[in-house]
Amino acid sequence: MRLLVQRVTRASVSIGGAVHSSIDRGLLVFVGIGYDDTTEDASWLASKAAGLRIFDDEDGVMNLDVRQIDGSVLVISQFTLMAMTRKGNRPSYVRAAGEPVAMPLYEYFLGAMSREAGGRVAAGVFGADMQVSLVNDGPVTIWIDSKNRE
Repeated sequence: MRLLVQRVTRASVSIGGAVHSSIDRGLLVFVGIGYDDTTEDASWLASKAAGLRIFDDEDGVMNLDVRQIDGSVLVISQFTLMAMTRKGNRPSYVRAAGEPVAMPLYEYFLGAMSREAGGRVAAGVFGADMQVSLVNDGPVTIWIDSKNRE
């Protein structure tokens, strides 16, 4: 399972031209789910993302997590995070889980993220054609992979 986490001043997701969800200051989290991912991967990633100390404290040092700033989280499913680009120029998505595996794990991740982040979690719609708008603050963008826990 892979996350792309961005510190944002605001973010929203629109579906069919209408805003579906939006947040102010907090985290925008894109989630890619692989065919071999488990609830353990989802729990670990939710804890890791919610605990990232990437918000400035009173001294201007990145020392606070999303809970400490009373921030929100917007979670977006994105199978393209599982892309393999080793050969050629057309990405392969064979590592991405199909809907029967990915949808329950996405829902599980949303619940885990809500618990870890104090309940302030908004989301897109799994499998929908979504347009995401954001203001990346910093910019701060962090990649986390549950199979490569560095």
